[in-house]
Amino acid sequence: MALRNAVMAALLEGEASGWDLAKGFDSSVADFWTATPQQLYRELERMEREGLVAARVVQQERRPNKRLFSLTEAGHAALRDYTAAPLARPTVIRDELLVKVQSADAGDIEGVRAAVETQLEWSTAKLARYERGRAKLLDGRTEEEYFARARRVGPYLTLLRGIAFERENLQWCETALRVLRRRGAVASAGADERGDAVEASGRRR
Repeated sequence: MALRNAVMAALLEGEASGWDLAKGFDSSVADFWTATPQQLYRELERMEREGLVAARVVQQERRPNKRLFSLTEAGHAALRDYTAAPLARPTVIRDELLVKVQSADAGDIEGVRAAVETQLEWSTAKLARYERGRAKLLDGRTEEEYFARARRVGPYLTLLRGIAFERENLQWCETALRVLRRRGAVASAGADERGDAVEASGRRR
């Protein structure tokens, strides 16, 4: 997927500056796509040249003027074309943490465990943020009421996917940590036994 598609999806919320989009990517589009502020600014410039977004300048006192971007008709058409096209390929997992876990038995098991604990902390924080976003979108309504009356359901559906993903992450992290702790304890006990045997052998000599 091209970054511009995620930018266009974000601009469906309304016009935004590059800074607004960078901040918004961290709380909305980050559910399914990531980008640095530099990448966003470069992409916005390209999209403006191609007529997919338009910008208007907002005068500000004591601060630099800012440019607010919005989707043009061509941008809406491009987004429709994108949603109509088939997926280039199914979603796949590409996760460095899983490479570390795959290598745990031949590597530093305590280092791998620490990496899983870090993921557990991140997922806990993200899940809490997603749940706050869900409550804000619902605004006291049930899901059924929201789906029946909301102007757009896409943001809520993607948020539900983020919630499900982080809940599964937490479940997996807890299982992985339980197994790694047990394996680490066994390895430590084995090392102690080998050390004792070497020491006893040395005394016999």
